[in-house]
Amino acid sequence: MKKMSEALIVSILFAALVCVAFPNNSFAADATIKLNYSSVFPAPHKNSMVAESWCREVEKRTNGKVAVTYFPGGTLTPAAQIYDGVVNGISDIGFSVFAYSRGKFPFLEVIDLPLGYKSGVQATALVNAFYAKFAPKELDEVKVLYLHAHGPGFVHSKTPISTLDDFKGKKIRASGIANKIVSAFGGVPVGTTMPETYEALRTGIVEGSVAPVESLKGWKWGEVVSSTTLNYASAYSTALFVVMNKGKWAALPPDVQKVFTEVNQEWAVKQGKTWDEIDAEGMEFIKARGNKIISLSPEEDAKWAEKVKPMLAEYVASATAKGLPGEEALKFCLDFLKK
Repeated sequence: MKKMSEALIVSILFAALVCVAFPNNSFAADATIKLNYSSVFPAPHKNSMVAESWCREVEKRTNGKVAVTYFPGGTLTPAAQIYDGVVNGISDIGFSVFAYSRGKFPFLEVIDLPLGYKSGVQATALVNAFYAKFAPKELDEVKVLYLHAHGPGFVHSKTPISTLDDFKGKKIRASGIANKIVSAFGGVPVGTTMPETYEALRTGIVEGSVAPVESLKGWKWGEVVSSTTLNYASAYSTALFVVMNKGKWAALPPDVQKVFTEVNQEWAVKQGKTWDEIDAEGMEFIKARGNKIISLSPEEDAKWAEKVKPMLAEYVASATAKGLPGEEALKFCLDFLKK
């Protein structure tokens, strides 16, 4: 009993010495900071590779202070739950699509409108400039690392669509605001996430989809559609996020936060360029397969653009009703794209 008492006293004294020697948990601070990262993209997809390279770069520049475990393809949290998973601490970092949480980001929906996008670099530059200017409160529950957006969203179908008449009644996969685009063209929108769409196309649940050209190779849709329509004047984009749990961000040491900030700025640019690179690869993929590529005539393209114009006014009205500067937001985006 005496020996046990002596051992207990020694243990207490040692614990006290640790507290004195390492105040404010600085002892624990020397341990590796372990983070998990949930991504919507499957491992072979180039966007997934860029995301994973972000993880490795953070580890490298922090000299191993940070270790990031990367979970591709929604294996940690499903695509539509990645954002809330970050908010609730299921994952520390998340990468997915704002449109999968319909109605949760009303101000940011302006980015997804059919504004006639030309490239992923352009769309990515816009969404980051928009965030820098307006700092939407709807993102206050997370730490935004960086945002990006894909290149022009076109129509991909199992049978050719070269006019609005061809579009009528067709079941077309879409998400978020793209549902309204499909309706404006006379189609029937069907909501599925990107990972679900291949099977929906293969089995005929849907007859087509709207998305950037990269999806034809990156998500293998080119195997189950036979035609792509390049409707540039009404092309939309979709904003994507890379965000972090606010508590986890706040707990990072200042030097680590600095590294994150530097890498984020670089990777936003990388991600925009990647969108354009994989769009080009998607186009080559379907050309090699012999899929039909339809370029609308200027007159037909203008007709399609006219059909979606009411969506711009609808956004302004809806945002204004919510107390958001919808008109200013739309003008900012249109002026930015004109540059």
